[in-house]
Amino acid sequence: MQPTLLILAAGMGSRYGGVKQLDQFGPHGETIIDYSLYDAIRAGFGKVVFIIREELRADFEEIFLPKLQGKIEVDFAIQALDSYVPEELGAVTRTKPWGTGHAMLCAKEQTQTPFAVINADDFYGQEAFQVLGDFLRTDTDDRLHAMVGYEVRNTLSENGSVSRGVCTVGPNGNLLSVIERTKIYEDETGETDRKIVFEEGEGITELAPDTPVSMNFWGFKPSVFPLLEKQFESYAIANIDSPKAEFYIPTVMSTLIQTDTGHCKVFRSRSAWFGVTYPEDKPTVQAALAKLHEDGAYPAGLWG
Repeated sequence: MQPTLLILAAGMGSRYGGVKQLDQFGPHGETIIDYSLYDAIRAGFGKVVFIIREELRADFEEIFLPKLQGKIEVDFAIQALDSYVPEELGAVTRTKPWGTGHAMLCAKEQTQTPFAVINADDFYGQEAFQVLGDFLRTDTDDRLHAMVGYEVRNTLSENGSVSRGVCTVGPNGNLLSVIERTKIYEDETGETDRKIVFEEGEGITELAPDTPVSMNFWGFKPSVFPLLEKQFESYAIANIDSPKAEFYIPTVMSTLIQTDTGHCKVFRSRSAWFGVTYPEDKPTVQAALAKLHEDGAYPAGLWG
């Protein structure tokens, strides 16, 4: 059974200042999504679902449908503000999407096979797609899910703090906990004693450079959807009056682990992740992609 790829592409890009999901970063005008799609097809994925806002659909269809025709099945899921929100809560007044966990839920009707979830604006590398694709094709335990973890030192931005799911992994290689830390950065107060830290309230905590973090590259079995829907219903009820509250995928996984309704195998990657949070990140990403083409990791034109 070929797995499905869900691409989280409904974000607002508030810190980037534009629709970074569709911005051009490759030497021939490629988006970061193009590389994820190319790697997913090579790894045996059979379907892609773009999770987007309704106003982006025409642009996504124009850009991706022609190049993907005959290569992979394509579908779209709309992350609307009122999707899966209990009707008795009334009209949803927030303007910001509900977050990555809600986005995944919005693709429930389009997803029938084991599936991976990625961010639209992150580059993960071919190895990660192959490892997770193999797991989704071959593992038969409906309660066992997976993620690709990256070392935190390979996921920072030179241009500001980043948000990462900080992971604790057990001796059996399964995830014990993942906690979203929204302000991680390299503390440069001393030239010879640089360290990676995160801020939480008034406190600052150091992270070991090889600490595994989630970059939102998850693998799930379809059995997760009924549990996910129940989780989001409770979250929506508790946060309907909190317009900035977000329901994250790490929250979903943490609940599965804590309630013993699911487990998560962690595949460790030492690859250098790169992605776009700030406008200043763009030249770095462009240079990294250009080098990958020069080194032969990707052909001159991805789609011929």
